[in-house]
Amino acid sequence: MASNEATKKMDLGRNASRSTPPARGGGSTPTPPPRPAQKRVGPFEFLQQVRDEGRKVTWPTRKETLVTTLMVFVMVVVASVFFTVVDQVLRYAVTLVLGIGA
Repeated sequence: MASNEATKKMDLGRNASRSTPPARGGGSTPTPPPRPAQKRVGPFEFLQQVRDEGRKVTWPTRKETLVTTLMVFVMVVVASVFFTVVDQVLRYAVTLVLGIGA
């Protein structure tokens, strides 16, 4: 009877080890599907494709380009004034704390 109980315990141990899920990342990684072979093109066909793609682009008008450029210049001026003011405030605060130049 004792050997029968020991056999059951051993069987439970074996079954438990079989039913445990695999460790994270332990399974085989699925391979991605193969990419279709790309057809090689010559330089003239390539340039033709580039021209075709260039025709699909929606180019901005002269007015849109001018407005966008002016907005960039305005933002540069605003940012430079902001950073100049912040720099002067920090310079003043550092001179007060360190007592330099007073």
